[in-house]
Amino acid sequence: MNNDLGCYGHRLVKSPNIDKLARRGVRFERAYCQFPLCSPSRSSLMTGLRPDTTRVFDLKYHFRTGLPDVVTLSQFFRNQGYYAARVGKIYHYGNPPQIGTSGLDDPASWEEVFNPAGRDKTKVETNIINYTPKRGLGSAMCLLADRDGTDLENTDGMVATRAIDMLEKHKEKPFFIAVGFYKPHTPYVAPQKYFDLYPLKKIELPPLGSTNEFPRPALASTTPWPYFGVTAEKARECKQAYYAVISFVDAQIGRVLDALDRLKLADNTIVVFWSDHGYHLGEHGLWMKMSCFEGSARVPLIISAPGKKRGAVCPRTVELLDLYPTLVELAGFQVPKGLQGASLVPLLNNPKAEWNRPAFTQVQRANFPGHSVRSERWRYTEWDDGAKGVELYDHKKDPHELENLAHDPRCTNIVREMKALAKQNWPVRVEGGKAPAKATKQ
Repeated sequence: MNNDLGCYGHRLVKSPNIDKLARRGVRFERAYCQFPLCSPSRSSLMTGLRPDTTRVFDLKYHFRTGLPDVVTLSQFFRNQGYYAARVGKIYHYGNPPQIGTSGLDDPASWEEVFNPAGRDKTKVETNIINYTPKRGLGSAMCLLADRDGTDLENTDGMVATRAIDMLEKHKEKPFFIAVGFYKPHTPYVAPQKYFDLYPLKKIELPPLGSTNEFPRPALASTTPWPYFGVTAEKARECKQAYYAVISFVDAQIGRVLDALDRLKLADNTIVVFWSDHGYHLGEHGLWMKMSCFEGSARVPLIISAPGKKRGAVCPRTVELLDLYPTLVELAGFQVPKGLQGASLVPLLNNPKAEWNRPAFTQVQRANFPGHSVRSERWRYTEWDDGAKGVELYDHKKDPHELENLAHDPRCTNIVREMKALAKQNWPVRVEGGKAPAKATKQ
């Protein structure tokens, strides 16, 4: 899920329940994933370690292969006597092929798991319209407005139902419940009523612009370019479907939040809303993920915690990596050594407190990396350590990252400073999608 939400200022998308959560907590304006691909991002968040340490750069490698004794976020709480459970997708598995299975799960993280499979998987999958038939449904431009199905019959509806059941059964003891919704991941499937919220005439695509501003690897995540080869009209239909599915997921989130209120748990429960990576919807002609642009690296992040700020916006640059130490500190435990993020508790107390940490996001392109650094004003990206291109964007003047200033003589000092940050975070070269034998911890 990207940041196209009401609470982030989007004028079209209807997300009343996520917006309500934002009014209860702190909404982070500049939150970033470490790797805009499901498994690397989720592994990083759950271990509190950067991708160069987990060695997860694809959808197959499991972090315990190289880190067998690492204690994950939920495992930490489980070790403290918390009931730790997973509903739906937290660690990676193929969506939709592995829906209903545990996929690439981590058994040590949970004492109970639930792998739902609703009608979107079991009954209507064969009816999905796929505009890119050579691509599997999990990475295709594909959609279905389900005229007969209800919320509760769909996989994400089942996720919410089981999460509520867990809350009811375990409300008397400390709990860590990870509620993993599948949408708005492709295929974009939801009941028809959510599509009706977004008339196609209101759906617009951003201008394509010129590709001359960008190094070739910057646009390589969408091939063929643009929109994986579909027409602009079909891309608009997919964008409509994406927004429909956001509203569908928002409704399920609302069910869980309402249960917290009904069970009188809201006042002593920390709630975190996060997405594993952003999502392009036509910016630069790109679709989905795996770029180093803002649309792919930036994520929605809301934290509602008892005794902390409510209805506040934090403008500081933070990372999903920061959630592990944050939750540990909020729960009153000592933060374990070796975590590579920083606790956000100071920002939950004062969202505008001084904060000088940048955010680091990386991707792989065949046998070379893309490394990106984001400060509050600037994004700097280099491909193959700069050999295959460099980018610099001024978000104060260019929030859509349309003008590459990397070779502008007026920005020489900025490039030098941002490049130094990149070298500080990636002192060892990562090649071929695999981490070096000795990945440096930061």
